[in-house]
Amino acid sequence: MANGEAEATQSLSRKRFWLVTGLLSLGQLMVVLDVSIVNVALPSIRTDLGFSEAGLAWVVNGYALAYAGFLLLGGRAADLFGRRRIFVLGLAVFTLASLAGAVAPNGLVLVIARVAQGIGGAILSPATLTILTTTFTTPAQRGKALGVWSAVAGGGAAIGTVLGGVLTGLLSWRWILLVNLPLGVLGIVGAYLLLVESRGGSPADIQGGGQRRSLDLGGAALVTTGLVALVYGTINSGEQGWGAVTTLVPFVGGLVLLAWFVVHEHRIAAAPLLPLGLLRLGSVAVGNASMFLLATGVVAHFFFLTLYLQNVLGWSPLAAGLAFLPGAAAMTVGAYAGPALLKLIPLRVLLVTGPLLSTAGLAWLSLLPLQATYAVHLLVPMVLVTLGAGIAMMPLALAATGGVPRSEAGVASGLINTTRQVGGAVGLGVLAAVAASVTGGSADPALQVSGQRAAFVVAAAFTLAAALIPLVGLRTRPAPAAAEQRPAEQPTDRLADTEVG
Repeated sequence: MANGEAEATQSLSRKRFWLVTGLLSLGQLMVVLDVSIVNVALPSIRTDLGFSEAGLAWVVNGYALAYAGFLLLGGRAADLFGRRRIFVLGLAVFTLASLAGAVAPNGLVLVIARVAQGIGGAILSPATLTILTTTFTTPAQRGKALGVWSAVAGGGAAIGTVLGGVLTGLLSWRWILLVNLPLGVLGIVGAYLLLVESRGGSPADIQGGGQRRSLDLGGAALVTTGLVALVYGTINSGEQGWGAVTTLVPFVGGLVLLAWFVVHEHRIAAAPLLPLGLLRLGSVAVGNASMFLLATGVVAHFFFLTLYLQNVLGWSPLAAGLAFLPGAAAMTVGAYAGPALLKLIPLRVLLVTGPLLSTAGLAWLSLLPLQATYAVHLLVPMVLVTLGAGIAMMPLALAATGGVPRSEAGVASGLINTTRQVGGAVGLGVLAAVAASVTGGSADPALQVSGQRAAFVVAAAFTLAAALIPLVGLRTRPAPAAAEQRPAEQPTDRLADTEVG
């Protein structure tokens, strides 16, 4: 009887593990999907709502920059005001903004809705990872849950490109936003059924309502405005050149605002959005730096391949979306394999191997001909890019949150997500400027391909740097003798075998 009760308890625990992990992964999937799901639909959106070429870019960047700028605020809010409460709030904002965008009568309303989506995603995303890392306390469960979450986070961008093409080709671009409605309702109901409320920080933070209870809204405004200005100036440089006032003023202004953000966090903010002391933790600094550079190349490659497939090869949105399917599968498999790989391979090796695979794929894409064959010129490099990013995703998240005090778990989670989104937005801006400097605004297919090749070369340089940072910044050390007695199912212990070099 006792054995039967133990088996039932174990089965129930395993069932709850998968329900909670699935719920948190669903929330993260919604956020990550909407970074890329619009890419294939952009030509249809432009035709339907009458966007200019410059305005169309903000359908992507409005979401990405609002998301990146408010992620740290979302992480702090989850720690202070309750992780389940913030999870539900983020889902509600994201879902309502999706509905507003789906029925948008003009381009301005759509861009505003995308910005609101980004803010909702910024509230939601760090809560998903923080709840995961604080709910599952054993290394084995946490490693498995992180593997699922990382697979979703890693594969979501690629899946979004596929799903965007399918929905746009079969239905309408508006369905890329409407699909969030049933998912959002399901997530809110599941949160109240499955999640237990929890907070981080000291008792004074949670109960006292003092200065630490407040949120650093000024810091969030500074970092978001600075990023928008910086990316705007970078994108504009491709058309107007770096000497143009419309390039220099926002670019320099963005740098000034970001510099002031650092000063604000260090000397002014009573409750800093980003405790700068976190960056003194070697693995946190290395993980975020590598993630930033990896995202600059990988996120932008979806954008350029979409343009190549539709504008150069003349493919339909549906065909272009389906072309990304093998890459989406490769990224998901690579990310989900993270915990198993960490049992066999040191953390630093995975942190180097993943970006190197992406570098090989991007370098291959830099050789694209004017008329490519999918099986010969596209399939393998697309898989290499996404497989490498997927393999690196879970180790990077582990490095960036390893050794962080429990009270700062939400901030660390928000920081690594911010780094990925900022890297993607900045990378797209830089690479778009590189491509535009080659094409000179011409619609000639040969020039377009030349610009895309140049962008892939620079993207490969970014991801190569992402591989070099952990190679130099972390070094393995001999594990203590007691380590030989550690269970093999504790993948997070691999972090203990690395130190800052």
